[in-house]
Amino acid sequence: MWKSKSIDVPEGFSFERTVQSHGWYNLAPFDLDQELMKLTYAFRDKQGGRVVRGTVSFENPFIRVELDRAVSDRSSIEAEVRHIFRLDEDVEDFYAVIEPHENFAWVRPMGAGRLLRSPTVFEDLVKTLCTTNCSWGLTKKMVLNLVDTLGDRAANGTAAFPTPAAMAERDERFYRDEIKAGYRSPFFVELAEKVASGAINPERWLTSELTTADLKKEIKSIKGIGDYAADNLLKLLGRYDGLALDSWLRSQFYKKHNRNKPCPDKKIERRYASFGKWKGLVLWCDMTEYWHNSGPPVE
Repeated sequence: MWKSKSIDVPEGFSFERTVQSHGWYNLAPFDLDQELMKLTYAFRDKQGGRVVRGTVSFENPFIRVELDRAVSDRSSIEAEVRHIFRLDEDVEDFYAVIEPHENFAWVRPMGAGRLLRSPTVFEDLVKTLCTTNCSWGLTKKMVLNLVDTLGDRAANGTAAFPTPAAMAERDERFYRDEIKAGYRSPFFVELAEKVASGAINPERWLTSELTTADLKKEIKSIKGIGDYAADNLLKLLGRYDGLALDSWLRSQFYKKHNRNKPCPDKKIERRYASFGKWKGLVLWCDMTEYWHNSGPPVE
């Protein structure tokens, strides 16, 4: 049994840069104390079947995990923490590719390049769907509504992200009226039903041997997932071939590299094409460089 645990991290790992690598830390059931740099999450202990509130922080040279109750040594939580922070992902090839480029000399020293993700691909898929064609404020609201209304709760009341089965029990009207999901409502129902029944298994995408192009086609077969959403999810799977261009990324590129003037996406694609399979991550680092001095924008 364990209630607290120290987890080794790779050389050069930055807890802060990983947590704040993109806006996922701001989506329930994540909750970040930015002053203390402690990230909480409502884990689902697969061994015990209950929700456990965990607080994760950095105590050099370890990540420290503190749970609100003890779990079995066979619990999945340690593996989930490793997954969330991508501790087993080798970024050395990425650093080697950008090393000749002076504009990216800051990336390795800052420990940037690891993108925070959820414990499951299903959760990341649903959250990605919540980012399409809407403001970040609405994204946060939809995700919070999902967690608050459908998530199982820990002893202290902290709610976890809902399971596919819990989401599949609700109909389209519920998602429209309670979650405020709009056009996504039937997509949530169909996705949850297919995952709950085993018709599709998003977790297998992590180890898929498909080419990125073929895996993208499979992801796009899910209703509501287009090019942007598929490329965004692929980044969380560890595949950075796509740029995942959205309105925010485009506006940042215009501002930084095109005198604040709109330009065709092809111009953006040409700028990063030489980075090959890493171009999506290079673009993201380029557009968020200012975060590492002033911190991510808060909404």
